[in-house]
Amino acid sequence: MHGPAAESHLPPGAGKRETYVTLRTAGQLAAIAVASVRDVLGGQRITRIPLAPPSVAGSLNLRGRIVTAIDLAIRLGLAGGDPRRARISMVVEQDSDLYALLVDEVGEVVSLAAAGLEENPPTLDRCWRQVARGIHRLEDRLLVVLDVGRLLDLGGG
Repeated sequence: MHGPAAESHLPPGAGKRETYVTLRTAGQLAAIAVASVRDVLGGQRITRIPLAPPSVAGSLNLRGRIVTAIDLAIRLGLAGGDPRRARISMVVEQDSDLYALLVDEVGEVVSLAAAGLEENPPTLDRCWRQVARGIHRLEDRLLVVLDVGRLLDLGGG
């Protein structure tokens, strides 16, 4: 059966899709909901913030607005890269504040079935479990979907 009659037999939300921006940091693949991403910037000058947690790389100026820069690799418990190397700033918004997540690479925008989001597997590193909404199984790999609010809760890392 095809058409509207067939769709009425699907469970509510079965056709719902979510759109993500993929990224890589320290060799690891992850994604963030595209609705949270405000901008993607090339290498930016980062000013260190004294006494900030290790995952706070510093701040940058985005069109006159001061934005806190978070080193995503350190936030996720991964070995940080060369601090002198230019990284991509994925600017996200949380509670009307802007933050720049420093990543190695921004990938593609993908649309995935909302029903395909699975719970975090128990084998996922504890640091990642704390900030992940869940995983999507792709053809050849797992895509960890990060929760921006949890990422920016720096009390946890």
